Amino acid sequence: MSSTIEKALEKLRGGQAEAPVSGGMVQNPIEQQHNESGSAFDFSRSAPSSVVSEKNAASRRLNLDLERLSKSGFLTPESGRSQLAEEMRHIKRPLLINVANASAAAKTNANLIMVTSSRPSEGKSYTSLNLAMSIAKERDKTVLLVDADVAKPGVTRMLSFESEKGLVDYLVDDSLGLSDVMVKTNVPSFRFIPAGRRHIHSTELLGSESMMALTQDLSKRYPDRIVLFDSPPLLATSEAAVLAGLVGQIVMVVEAERTSKQELDEALALIGQHSQYIGLVLNKARGSFGTDYYGYYGSYGD
Repeated sequence: MSSTIEKALEKLRGGQAEAPVSGGMVQNPIEQQHNESGSAFDFSRSAPSSVVSEKNAASRRLNLDLERLSKSGFLTPESGRSQLAEEMRHIKRPLLINVANASAAAKTNANLIMVTSSRPSEGKSYTSLNLAMSIAKERDKTVLLVDADVAKPGVTRMLSFESEKGLVDYLVDDSLGLSDVMVKTNVPSFRFIPAGRRHIHSTELLGSESMMALTQDLSKRYPDRIVLFDSPPLLATSEAAVLAGLVGQIVMVVEAERTSKQELDEALALIGQHSQYIGLVLNKARGSFGTDYYGYYGSYGD
């Protein structure tokens, strides 16, 4: 593994000015700046007691436009064998193995996986959604995708979903339960929690006690569920590093020929004090490993 990572880092060191985009890749459409509104509030909620059963969530449903997603370059349950589908299998397999071996390895929250990057526009939201769709194809797993990039909710927009309630609302409103913000979809094994309303303190919520209580509940509630958090970039907010301490595995998306080694080193240093499994996905790369490809997944640490 380490030799392959060294090759990936060498690509970063020798990157050229113009970054190529691999076939089928769509640019992450989430980089528009948004003005937030809100007021100061207490970041704690009374909590785990307000997390209720999901049986009442039937009214919150999202019918995914699978044809549109497929045409936009995303995986869907109907996707056949393709380069992207195979690459996502390579990325998800070590993650699922770590979940299965979590007890033996004495790892906690292995089923909580954070997808992040050093900076914006590297393709983390695109990776998050494709990885979720790939995991949803597993016969014995379900997946919950949480849009935790609450300032710039890319996954929520990719799914063309408009909701008044989401992660931010759950974290600040004691009266809301998990069923009030979790959305079922027409893919039975795929569920979604949108980012929710904008708030002036939305990013700070990721480091709150409420977020810690939520992650602990999600980790223990269903043993067959994989929870993916689409996180803010590590160098963009300090809260992303705090969220990293709540999950058991981290997928770091690195944009080939554009992300500098210094940026990657700085981002990894922010999460280096934790003991999670960290994987690197080299995105938008071509040439050195043969044909164009979406990414390569390799381990960075234990």
